[in-house]
Amino acid sequence: MKKPYTIVALLLTCIAICIIFTFTFIKEFSEHWEIFALVMMIFTISIMFLQFERGKMTSKEISLVAILSGFSAVSRVPFAAIPSIQPCTYIIICTGYVFGPIAGFMVGAATALVSNIFLGQGPWTIFQMFAWGAVGATSSILPKLKIKGVGIVVFGVIWGYLFGWIMNLWYWMLYIYPHTFLTFLFTMVNSVWFDTLHALGNAVFLVFLGEKTIGILKRYKHRFHVEYAPHLQASKSTEHAFKIAEE
Repeated sequence: MKKPYTIVALLLTCIAICIIFTFTFIKEFSEHWEIFALVMMIFTISIMFLQFERGKMTSKEISLVAILSGFSAVSRVPFAAIPSIQPCTYIIICTGYVFGPIAGFMVGAATALVSNIFLGQGPWTIFQMFAWGAVGATSSILPKLKIKGVGIVVFGVIWGYLFGWIMNLWYWMLYIYPHTFLTFLFTMVNSVWFDTLHALGNAVFLVFLGEKTIGILKRYKHRFHVEYAPHLQASKSTEHAFKIAEE
């Protein structure tokens, strides 16, 4: 479930979008580059879904991803009345932290798709799927870097702002004109308060529920993997035989 190249694919997509930004602002590369950016996001999401489909996962692992996706989506609905306070982000972070980038991305993308059935589908759904999927995929890096506790909370705060910036992209592309650096910067500044609420919400959920949730998911994960070590079994049997002989 832990495929490092999936994270690389996400980062390359983000870099590609940034390059397009540069060409747009400096050389007026294209008047409709946003269509290409949208296609890149859809392509990345499709690659992740295909990787999940072709991955070697047991029925228990697939069912767990489905359960976490449903729980994450449902947790978002009651908080819809509170701007940007979304417990689903912390659930996605915990999922990616324990089960790797593919599971993290799937739970993140499914959260947006399923919850928007109740909250409303639209052009923003693709960007939400990409943003939350990126949250889950990148959180798989944390255990490899041995980041725990406060580090996970800081990670959640950072993604509170990054998520908002990705969502600002679709709003800026569809509703703001002309597409210049100043109009883009203005759009970013206007969302600071909402992004801050999202970041604070992530911090609160991760502080009070993060370690407990990760612990529960780790214990459940251990049930999926059975390692056969005959040399250990033999050594234990020999040790047991010596104890009987001594008695």
